Amino acid sequence: MKAAIAAESASALIDGRIKELGDWRGATLAEVRRVIHEADAEIVEEWKWRGVPVWSDGGIVCTGETYKSVVKLTFANGAALADPSGLFNSSLDGNVRRAIDIHEGEAIDHSALKALIGAAVAHNRGKGRRKAAAKT
Repeated sequence: MKAAIAAESASALIDGRIKELGDWRGATLAEVRRVIHEADAEIVEEWKWRGVPVWSDGGIVCTGETYKSVVKLTFANGAALADPSGLFNSSLDGNVRRAIDIHEGEAIDHSALKALIGAAVAHNRGKGRRKAAAKT
């Protein structure tokens, strides 16, 4: 079994990814990272699956993948979340995940993203309580 990367190391790896990208994708990843931390002060940064930034609180909230033409925020339980602002625009056919594809030059609705992060954290925490109750 692989050892987990310490949160400080994961944060440093994410810093490195942002710097290494050096273009709009790095700036976008840095912006969404800041919004994620503003939405949840207890969020934990992780580095998984050979280099994917992951934000967790009670379980995975979302990942931040970078591709040539898009920065993709994939919400692990996105299908279970209300999205009144319509941020989800990718992976809409799945039963579990939903994603937000951010293209160069697109504005990010900070308040809607914060609300979505909050909903994902609440979902994760509720899921943990349901599992604990099922064991008793």
